[in-house]
Amino acid sequence: MNSYKTKGVCAREINFDVENGIVKNVKFVGGCMGNTTGVSKLVEGMKIEEVISRLEGIKCRPTTSCPDQLAQALKQYLEQNK
Repeated sequence: MNSYKTKGVCAREINFDVENGIVKNVKFVGGCMGNTTGVSKLVEGMKIEEVISRLEGIKCRPTTSCPDQLAQALKQYLEQNK
């Protein structure tokens, strides 16, 4: 399980797994339960690059959102696992 401390959103943390380039088991800690659960279920089973492409840059707050933070978490994962 990977963990990412969020910045600038209500959710405090995002936990997720990546298996063979596929995103699995996304769990947001905090945040709007309906929205974060929906995002988690929508990205389940998607390729990591596809999730980043779809979610990066989405804004809720002036500069970021929970979906954008998930994209940032996945980008960090890719950087650390080259």
